[in-house]
Amino acid sequence: MSGVVRLAGMVRAQSVTPGAPSATPAAGTVLADRPETEVADQTPWVTIVWDDPINLMSYVTHVFQTYFKYPKAKAEELMLSVHHDGKAVVASGGREQMERDVTAMHEYGLWATLDRADG
Repeated sequence: MSGVVRLAGMVRAQSVTPGAPSATPAAGTVLADRPETEVADQTPWVTIVWDDPINLMSYVTHVFQTYFKYPKAKAEELMLSVHHDGKAVVASGGREQMERDVTAMHEYGLWATLDRADG
C-alpha cells in the first residue's frame, strides 16, 4: 500500500505496511507506527552444578579445575558448596555460553542446569 507524504510543498510516495496503524502529525505528514522491537534481554545466566551420589568430590574438583580453569582452592570451595548445599553456581554470562558450559558438565558426567541470574 502506498501513502503520500508532503514535505515542504513536495509530494513523495511512501510505502506503508498494510494494516499498520498510522498517525498524522500536525504538519500533515503520514507516519506508519513501528512495532516495538524487543530489546535483547541483558539479564545474565548462570550454570548450576548439582550434587549427585555418584561423583567423588575429588573428581568434581578436577572438572572445575580442568574445564573452568579455576585454581585448586576455588574449585574445592565450589565443590564443597555442591556437596554441602546441594548445588553451586559455577559460572555466569550469556545464555549461549552457559548452555555450552552445561553441556560440558553433562559430558563430564555431572548434573548441571542453567538459569537466569538473580538480581
